[in-house]
Amino acid sequence: MNGIDKITDRINAEAKAETDSLLAAAREQAAQIAAKYQNQADAEMADLTAKNQKAAAEREERLVSVAQMEARKVALAAKQEMVEKVYALALEKLCAMPEKQYVDVLADLLAEASSSGKEEVIFSAGDRDRVGKAAVAKANERLGKTETTEPPRVIAGGKVGAMLNKMVAGVATAAKSAGGLTLSQETRPIKGGFILKDENVEVNCTFDTLVRLQKAETAGTVAKKLFPEA
Repeated sequence: MNGIDKITDRINAEAKAETDSLLAAAREQAAQIAAKYQNQADAEMADLTAKNQKAAAEREERLVSVAQMEARKVALAAKQEMVEKVYALALEKLCAMPEKQYVDVLADLLAEASSSGKEEVIFSAGDRDRVGKAAVAKANERLGKTETTEPPRVIAGGKVGAMLNKMVAGVATAAKSAGGLTLSQETRPIKGGFILKDENVEVNCTFDTLVRLQKAETAGTVAKKLFPEA
């Protein structure tokens, strides 16, 4: 091998060594870059996974909360429906009382609700024909007994006490005259009970109104008895 060939071989060897060194450095740099981006990708993936897990947990919590709220609404609606049925049944039983008992109840209500003892009593068409006269007659009888009972006495002595007692007696007599209720020719489409009419003033004593008033005062107690565990 002559000198030129030796020089050429040396140059080629040096070039190959340098090329190999450059390639190794490039490969190492590429591996470092790849590792860096892989680590970044892994970190971002872990972050996204955590966020997705958190979002999924929050969504599950919201769904559970909504489900519980809907369940409470359904339970409350069912309880309210049961309470309504109690009062509807009470109204039904009031209207289905035996005739004698019905007359007595109406007479008691009339005597209690009357303020002057001179009102007209308005029934439904069916009740007017069936129990109207008897109920008004019994109510007037009760009012007569009430009017003749001794009025409350004022606890005071001497002339002042006597004068006050006379005033109380006079007011009591004037407040409720005995036996003046009359059965009205007018009828109303009502379900049990009656309406007291004194000129332009009416007192609604229909059973549905009385039950509704009782419901406003006692619904809480009824619900506790129906659902003691609530």
